[in-house]
Amino acid sequence: MKAVIMAGGFGTRIQPLTNSIPKPMLPIMNRPMMEHTIVSLRNLGIKEFIILLYFKPDVIKEYFEDGSKWGIKITYVIPDDDYGTAGAVKKAQEYIGDENFIIISGDLVTDFDFQAIFDYHKSKNSKLTITLTSVENPLEFGVVIANEEGKIEKFLEKPSWGEVFSDTINTGIYIIEPEILNYIPNNENYDFAKDLFPTLMRKGIDLMAGYAQGYWRDVGNPESYRDVYEDILRGKIKFQLSGEAIKYPDGVLICEEDNIIDESVDVVGIVVIGNNVAIKKGAKLNNVVIGDNVIIESSAKISNSVIWNNVEIGKNARLDGCVICNNNRIGKNVTAKSGLILAEGCEIGELVIVEKDVTIWPDKVIENAAIVSRSVILGSKYKNSIFENGLVIGKSNVEISCEMATKLAEAYGAQLPVGSTILVSRDSAKSSRMLKRAFLGGLLSSGVDVLDYGAIPSAVMRCSLSYHDEYSAGIHINQKLDDPTSTVITFFNHEALRINNDMAKKVEKAFFKETFRRVDYSRIGQIYLSDHAKEYLGYKKGMEELLKSHMFKCLNCRVAVDMMHGMASEVFPDILNDMGVDHILFNAHPDNPRLDNINSLTKASHEDMSAVIKALDLDAGFMIYPHGQRLDILCDKGILLSKQAALFIVLTLLNMEAKNHGVVKRVFLPTWAADFVQFEHLEIERGQYANFKRDKMKQYDLVTTGEGNFAFTEFSSHRDSMYATLKILEMIVYNRVKLSQLIESLPRFYYHTFQVPCTQANKGKMMRMFLEDSKGKKSSTLDGVKIWLKPQDWVLMIPDQYSDNLNLYIQAKTNEDGERICETYKSKIEEWMST
Repeated sequence: MKAVIMAGGFGTRIQPLTNSIPKPMLPIMNRPMMEHTIVSLRNLGIKEFIILLYFKPDVIKEYFEDGSKWGIKITYVIPDDDYGTAGAVKKAQEYIGDENFIIISGDLVTDFDFQAIFDYHKSKNSKLTITLTSVENPLEFGVVIANEEGKIEKFLEKPSWGEVFSDTINTGIYIIEPEILNYIPNNENYDFAKDLFPTLMRKGIDLMAGYAQGYWRDVGNPESYRDVYEDILRGKIKFQLSGEAIKYPDGVLICEEDNIIDESVDVVGIVVIGNNVAIKKGAKLNNVVIGDNVIIESSAKISNSVIWNNVEIGKNARLDGCVICNNNRIGKNVTAKSGLILAEGCEIGELVIVEKDVTIWPDKVIENAAIVSRSVILGSKYKNSIFENGLVIGKSNVEISCEMATKLAEAYGAQLPVGSTILVSRDSAKSSRMLKRAFLGGLLSSGVDVLDYGAIPSAVMRCSLSYHDEYSAGIHINQKLDDPTSTVITFFNHEALRINNDMAKKVEKAFFKETFRRVDYSRIGQIYLSDHAKEYLGYKKGMEELLKSHMFKCLNCRVAVDMMHGMASEVFPDILNDMGVDHILFNAHPDNPRLDNINSLTKASHEDMSAVIKALDLDAGFMIYPHGQRLDILCDKGILLSKQAALFIVLTLLNMEAKNHGVVKRVFLPTWAADFVQFEHLEIERGQYANFKRDKMKQYDLVTTGEGNFAFTEFSSHRDSMYATLKILEMIVYNRVKLSQLIESLPRFYYHTFQVPCTQANKGKMMRMFLEDSKGKKSSTLDGVKIWLKPQDWVLMIPDQYSDNLNLYIQAKTNEDGERICETYKSKIEEWMST
């Protein structure tokens, strides 16, 4: 058997530790991470290794050379492009030959019994065996389900919490027979999980699951790197430590030769020391791993820390829970609280205090007596992952600074052709104005032209973007609605939809590696100012062409509209006037101080709207949220409709419209939306809304997440509360109905949503337990786990994407049944969590 080691990753998530070395070379107990894997496989008799390189290949080649130092033979393969995981292995086919082989990542730490994995593969006469294990947080891995015979039935690569159906994941360790390589195309980007595995399953080739017991950790970020050390020192992993062991009263020192350690040094727990280390009088070390060529001056106290090579630590320094990279100088009397990541080549002055969880990027100088309370950043990186569903969110002028905005724009501009045109808009907040200007500079430097819309509703900018093929992308910058101290930067593709995960990852990679495209001075982009009057006119005409505007003028229909001090107040009142809608406006002027407390504003608006609707006998009320997507509806009785009621009302109206036109309209809803009511003239599809393209959106007449967001695709493929208001009003008028009557006509049933606290570590386990509970019942794992208990009674559990909670949704025919289901699953969850 041969071994193929994947060692070509960029390590962007674990920056800045990988600033100058590839991730497989990060030291674990003073040896590169990949070396431990190689030694484990060599000890089982594997003598031929093929190492796939890409990022910083020379660092790996210079260390391992031909492998003879370890008694093995190493062949290096460096693809000329990024061919994906399977595509890269295809490049090594000529070196693999006719033997079966193991594929393993170079950036993981494990004590798996590899011999047991080999034996299982052989016993099953398998063509491809995927090694599985259970983890606390399965989001970053491929989740897998296999039957009792070990045949894999389903897997999902890097799911969201809503898609997770187990905590059993793909470790990326495969045993493969050589003929499988024939299914991988040459010179194509081809991935094991996304491409090869589905292909093999379609062709009837069984993929076998080999469950492995023991420790396994993908070292993906600085926190997991630090956790590996903690696990080793606490004995959670079987790990052979080399060197002489010297016992102390409260610990043990494991060290190499050529070290100078003063006899007064206090050792607590396990301390591991490399070569040429000097530890001076009165120093105290507690669970510390120290590399080569390190000097620790007298009376320094260091605990729970990792120190790489060529580091000097001054007198009386206090370091706790730190990772200190190569070539650093730390002055006297420095205090670093838990969580410091000190990248290479830094100089920390005397009397410096570093607060908790600070990252200092490479080659920084911290002056004497400075108090470092936030990260000192290269490229203003502020998170391991920048994007969340096409959004970048952070504290204004702190996490998202002008420098950050500029470099983010440079990274995005580099993904578009030179000469492209991007639309950029913002809201009226001062922070948005500032960051937009910084963002523009970054776009221009990459050779991208900008059509500057200034302060304008994002719906108008997106409408223009979707209607004009010459525009390549759009950016909208606004103050976060529920946190006025934060800014949201939303990235839209040429279809006016949020960029997908693939594009987000490309931008992140360019951002972290600073692979910007700074063009020649003659090709620098230009800024063109937009004409708001022209854009608003086009937006309004688009509505008028679709809506039966004359009906608003001739019928007795009056509504209240609350603009909630948002940018829509610049255009929507004129649209209402021109289309003849008899209306009463609320809050149709900018007022940033009131927007700073959105909860108070929302409550007051609900109360005011309700009172006016009842007093003046209005037909409905509509609340346009500040950023033009969410819509709240009040009926003619002044009652605020819940999100579920609003959804049913809109579906009922759309069903009436379809019936009147003799057609069937298509609707896309989230999986958690109630399905108790059937609509004869609507074809409803339920699923997870993620990475939709315009062609997909246009297959439906209505797409809604059920959160007050409605995309009527006859007008646009994105959510637009202004158009939704007029469309809903048109359907009310055309069908001559009252919203209160529609509410009363809906059947009564039980529908309840609630949250159950659940730590990140338990979410995968809960998904697995729900899936096990679904056996023998009708179920779905389309989004979370949904279990039908009766034809119309079901429970759906989706782990919350961003908080430590489980989201539960329950539908039942009667309140009694619903309450019983609710109590049953609360009890089950409590029991599962305690086991």
